[in-house]
Amino acid sequence: MTLKKVLIVNKTFPAIGLEILKRKTEPFVVPFFEHEPESLPEIKKTINKGYDAVIWNTKHRLTGDILDLAGPQIKAISTMSSGTDHIDLDEVFKRGLLIGNTPHVLDNAVADITVGLIIAAARRFKEGIAEIMNNEWKYGVQWMLGQDIAGSTVGMVGLGGVGQAVVRRLKGFDVARFLFSGRSDKSEAKTLGAERVPLEQLLRESDYVLLCCPLTSETKHLINADTLKIMKKSAVLINIGRGGIVDNDALYDALKQGQIFSAGLDVVDPEPISKDHPLLSLPNCFIIPHMGSATIETRNAMATISANNILNALEGKPMVYPVTSL
Repeated sequence: MTLKKVLIVNKTFPAIGLEILKRKTEPFVVPFFEHEPESLPEIKKTINKGYDAVIWNTKHRLTGDILDLAGPQIKAISTMSSGTDHIDLDEVFKRGLLIGNTPHVLDNAVADITVGLIIAAARRFKEGIAEIMNNEWKYGVQWMLGQDIAGSTVGMVGLGGVGQAVVRRLKGFDVARFLFSGRSDKSEAKTLGAERVPLEQLLRESDYVLLCCPLTSETKHLINADTLKIMKKSAVLINIGRGGIVDNDALYDALKQGQIFSAGLDVVDPEPISKDHPLLSLPNCFIIPHMGSATIETRNAMATISANNILNALEGKPMVYPVTSL
């Protein structure tokens, strides 16, 4: 019996997922990291060799042109991510292909890093470290003062799995009030003690604004010059969703002019961000390189799900986490 062929487009795919695939398929791993210039050309050169399925574990965009190269034999695709903004879903569905992702399993890891960003941005970690490195450690009761979490109002833009995990963690910090905005009510909101409000009210009343939503046409540059003007001067902005949710130029101006207090970003646009990017020059902008789900356990779980998504699809079974709509 000929084994089905599976292409994995990034060599960082965890071994646990590869071993699952080897039990029933013939996997091939593109031998480059996605940041290497050879990565995308090699993917395009390899994908037309009759693969039945693809694990798209890269930030490169999966386009109609690449799917054309894959040919008619391809039946299934899985990301190794919760988001699908790097996939042209219109092209996938137009071809009748099955696609899956890996949501939920990363909620706790991303929530942990969200809390870390809140503390780092509110308590001025970047500025404090710079003072140490520049031998400018000062003393005094008015030196390096930040913002409290206790007694604050936290606004969640998006109350999905990650947002809910963040609220559960922040309850231990004696937050006074949780607000959230979104397209619909959440049954979990009542248990969590979160109140649904319009976005403008959330921005106006929140001490911390947390972006936990996916990137869509509706959320592209949701945070812009106009919405930043609504926020408190003491507000802290945290983005663990996608970089494109924030207009970088508008955020730079707001931080530079003291329009908001600070920002903590796990995601930026583009990624990777240039070392010369203006946001990196700001003492009140704390940026980390998209590390939200970067724990050993979480990445292994994501690889396991993506492998099982593919195996299920090739065996005519439902994917573990199918993507069924745009």
